[in-house]
Amino acid sequence: MPVDIPGIPADPFHRKLHHIAPAGLTTETAQTGGMRRRAAISGATVGSSRLWMGQTHVAPATVSANHHHGESETAIYVVSGTPSFVFLDVEGDRPVEVRIDTRPGDYIFVPPYVPHREENPDPEVEAIVVIARSTQEAIVVNLDGLTWTS
Repeated sequence: MPVDIPGIPADPFHRKLHHIAPAGLTTETAQTGGMRRRAAISGATVGSSRLWMGQTHVAPATVSANHHHGESETAIYVVSGTPSFVFLDVEGDRPVEVRIDTRPGDYIFVPPYVPHREENPDPEVEAIVVIARSTQEAIVVNLDGLTWTS
């Protein structure tokens, strides 16, 4: 029987912990060419309302398609491999492609709507990262380039 706590709805579904083992991750989430996303925490998997979390895998010697994540803020933690994150910055009045090379233990923050792509330059080792987003589902807008379009 749920206990009434002032200010918190008596909805037991949103008040219990959920355990997701690696085998419980699902590819039933938005995808981008050149990478494989696996959802762990989402509205569909645990009923979250403001958070998405999962993994992204990029095969050796692979470049993902360009994309952005809409209104989501995205936090990335590098688990294995040496992925690179590529985006456009402005230098003077012209766009310049910027590449951030990472290694295990590094973090990356991707602001909302920033076009980017992931690259795995290693010819032998898969890159795996853990991703957390500020929206309940994985918003993915695939793009033809790194330009700022909706």
